[in-house]
Amino acid sequence: MGLDLQYIDGQTPLDEDEKEGLLIPTIATRAELDEFEQQNIEEALQWVLARSFKAETIFTEKFIRNLHRRMYGSVWGWAGKFRTTNKNLGIDKWQIPVALKNLCDDTLFWKNEGIYSPDEIAIRFKHRIVSIHCFPNGNGRHSRLMADIIIDNVYALPLFSWGTGDLVQKSDTRADYIKAIKLADNENLDQLLQFARS
Repeated sequence: MGLDLQYIDGQTPLDEDEKEGLLIPTIATRAELDEFEQQNIEEALQWVLARSFKAETIFTEKFIRNLHRRMYGSVWGWAGKFRTTNKNLGIDKWQIPVALKNLCDDTLFWKNEGIYSPDEIAIRFKHRIVSIHCFPNGNGRHSRLMADIIIDNVYALPLFSWGTGDLVQKSDTRADYIKAIKLADNENLDQLLQFARS
């Protein structure tokens, strides 16, 4: 029996060959998958919280891929690897490395020149990396953790609260988050900035 997943608004469907990357063959439902992924993410959080990172380390492809691998590597064989297929959102798969390098360079420039506030730098990074959609799945959770790492390690400010609700399951909090992301897609970051601190 294969993995049969139902998707909600804002989730990226996995291709069949991406589903074959599942490392735990007993997982059959979305609830089981979410549970195993959450355990893996909590291990990644422990790794993040036990260290401090410099901006020059955070804003690199190596760090970004390593974080995704730590978040999903116990569940998915493709964790930490750029997607090899195009999706319903995100840029063309071949553009990912260059777009990510540009984002990292831009963010270091914003930081070094004081272009935006700390919150806005972290949220701009979060929004752009999720728009690039580097990985087959887990981009939203990865982008939020990246923003938390930036705000904590680069600026020594409190982590974002992200609406203090579950953003993986269908909920009013998730609907507010998706609405804020869509506004940010149109260059209006205000609601996403507010949501991140709500």
